[in-house]
Amino acid sequence: MDYPANERLLSTAGDLRMPFSDTVKYSILGISVALLLLALGILVWQAFRCCTTITRQDAVNRDLLCSVEKSRTRRSYSGAPCTRMENVSTEVRRLSRCLSGASYPTSESRQVDGEEQDTIKKVDGTIRFSIYYDQLQSQLVVTVLQVEGLLWPSQTCSLQPFVKLRLMWAGSVGVEVDDCTDKEGEGTAPILWTVLQEWRTRIVKGSCNPLFGDQFSCIMQEDKELHHINLKMEVRHFDKFSRHTVLGEVRVPLGQLNISYPLELQEDLKTPQKDLVGEVLLTLKFLPTSQRLEVGLLKVRTVLTEIYSDRALYARISVQCNQHKLRYQKTSAVAHSLVTVFNEVLMFSLPECPLEQCKISVSVYETHITRKLSKNLIGQLTLGKERNSQDKHWSLMMCSVRQPIAKWHGILI
Repeated sequence: MDYPANERLLSTAGDLRMPFSDTVKYSILGISVALLLLALGILVWQAFRCCTTITRQDAVNRDLLCSVEKSRTRRSYSGAPCTRMENVSTEVRRLSRCLSGASYPTSESRQVDGEEQDTIKKVDGTIRFSIYYDQLQSQLVVTVLQVEGLLWPSQTCSLQPFVKLRLMWAGSVGVEVDDCTDKEGEGTAPILWTVLQEWRTRIVKGSCNPLFGDQFSCIMQEDKELHHINLKMEVRHFDKFSRHTVLGEVRVPLGQLNISYPLELQEDLKTPQKDLVGEVLLTLKFLPTSQRLEVGLLKVRTVLTEIYSDRALYARISVQCNQHKLRYQKTSAVAHSLVTVFNEVLMFSLPECPLEQCKISVSVYETHITRKLSKNLIGQLTLGKERNSQDKHWSLMMCSVRQPIAKWHGILI
């Protein structure tokens, strides 16, 4: 019989005790009770939320049912029906503008730097900057100090201003083009400008009075060049989709200022204006049977301060029909000269829509032959029936179907 042995084991197991003091034991017990109460509280809270959600849904469904019943009874027992006439075409145009406003620029927008840019009607604010020309080093130094008094009508996003600077040199007088008329009137050909330098300040987020302090410099070969140079500064709002809004601009003719010593100025922002930087000889031909449009790029005329052997020009042409942008096409790169000859024809297959709803966009870029990834926008132009300045070329194309019609057009920036 092994009963005494089992009794001995039970007595030894009963003598085993945990090697903790009473304080630690009561602490562990208190923590366990607190965790249990917390879990019960969370469970009660979740149950209460579920009950309130179900109650709200029942109330909403009850209201919807009541409204449906009321509308049914009104339609069933109403007297004379109420009729209302609406202008459907106006509503469609309004909706199309709302839907396509982010993708297609309006008549007050423009294409600059290969990106869509919008301009605002009302311009507010001033810009403070300094200019200095070091005669010993033949160096022009421009410092953007501060922009004050900007107004941003949009309430959905904060203002993120920056300043883009261009040194514009008046190269020569352009040929007579229809879409570029002189501001003073007829009889004088517009001036062709060329961009010598481009700079851009940093972006200041969430400020209508941003402080910059960015300094830019470039070497001027002769002091006489300053008499033909304008400093153009554009205050823009940065957009992550590269559709920067132009808030205003300032133009400073350096020939009218004494900048042999640092000169600090403060100018009011004005409405942005485009500049003529070149001319393009285009041909247009419409083939109604195959519904195709042929755009021929013959020549590009620009102003050059120096001719570089490693510079080349190419054009990117795109067509929009009924706010639908077709795939763009590019010409081959040709060595950049005063008159660059392309003689290339690009063909676009148009969708089934009226030709009056089509627009042609031509962008001219300068690139380096050795560095293929680098490019610089020279200028852009837009052709379309809705543009009054292009009605003549468009009308000639429509009158001479299947025949190419050539005409000079100005490229702007």
